[in-house]
Amino acid sequence: MNKYTNTKDKQSMKGKTVVITGASGGAGRAIAVEFARAGAQLVLAGRRSMALEEVVEECNETGAESAVAITTDVTDAAAVHLLAKTAFEIYGRIDVWVNNAGILAAGSFTDTPIEVLDQVIKTNLMGYLHGAHAVLPYFIGQQRGILINNISIGGWFPVPYATGYSASKFGLRGFSEALRGELTKWPEIYVCDAFPAFLDTPGIRHAANFTGRYLKPAPPVYDPRKLAVAIVKLAYNPKPSVTIGSIATFLRLSHFLFPALSRNITAKVIESYLKVADHVPLTNGNVFRPLKNGSGVYGGWSRFSPPSRRKTTTVLLLTSAAALFLLKMTRRQN
Repeated sequence: MNKYTNTKDKQSMKGKTVVITGASGGAGRAIAVEFARAGAQLVLAGRRSMALEEVVEECNETGAESAVAITTDVTDAAAVHLLAKTAFEIYGRIDVWVNNAGILAAGSFTDTPIEVLDQVIKTNLMGYLHGAHAVLPYFIGQQRGILINNISIGGWFPVPYATGYSASKFGLRGFSEALRGELTKWPEIYVCDAFPAFLDTPGIRHAANFTGRYLKPAPPVYDPRKLAVAIVKLAYNPKPSVTIGSIATFLRLSHFLFPALSRNITAKVIESYLKVADHVPLTNGNVFRPLKNGSGVYGGWSRFSPPSRRKTTTVLLLTSAAALFLLKMTRRQN
């Protein structure tokens, strides 16, 4: 039997140690607070020490058994190994490790400095490998553990004008698949991937931007807590992957059915937007060093995507997905 088909009874996370990277704001903070509600012991990692302390305080007030902050840059493999070692020394075990830290750089491939692309890969891809490499010896020693990778729908759907980001996310999907193959001999060690749609976080405000134009996420955007709830559910009932948000399901299906068409349409939509968006200065954003602002969960994008609009979009997307599927089947029969 596939180990991921086993259904575990939902139980409290009390006594369970959960490590979360990128926990100082956005989705990471939402994930931390959701695990706190379940009563977990938390080790929160990120580059911003003061912001992490805010999250620790919120988690302790929300119901965490306890929470500690450890300032960590996931591009530093030694620092991530120290994070795992410290977490184990504090609590005597590590039950769940959530790889979440990530950055974005927008701009045409040739306009984006190569050192920025390098750093995107170091953070988004190597940062997750560093996390897995640090925690797996503890999982193997315990004969159990759950590694959760927050990848994003970008792991299935390419994003033109964010090539480094796409490379890192597609790479993560391959990494998880390969790692699952190696871990089949340990039935209680799981690798789980989360593929959320666009979230209402400060992330895009912190992005490196070499387009010279104001950036905003494509609607609909979703509450980061939706992702957080899904990730806590993975800690109770591990699955190889979960997709969060109807737009994520649609994009995954559309690229599977019509990769060239969906990719090219996306490029044209982005190009059309960039022609009319407001001018802004070029910036490295938070690629090389963290920004002081934006330690909250939300980015303020929800006002552009109210619930009624999201429901309408969902219906249209599902209808479009059905039409694409039927067209694909018709072409095969012909």
